[in-house]
Amino acid sequence: RKHGAAPSQVALAWVLKRSPVMLPIPGTSKVKHLEENVAAVDITLSDEEFSALDAEGRKVFKAA
Repeated sequence: RKHGAAPSQVALAWVLKRSPVMLPIPGTSKVKHLEENVAAVDITLSDEEFSALDAEGRKVFKAA
């Protein structure tokens, strides 16, 4: 909510912050979603936000 972004945009922003050499290639069949995906590049996650998202994702992964 802080960034006014869709969850998919935050996920893409996380991937972009995680590695400067990784390039996500999300697929979509709708122009609206393509525009949302491209807009993710404008989201800058703080180190704290990145760490919190990373920790939460690791919890979910371990539980599965």
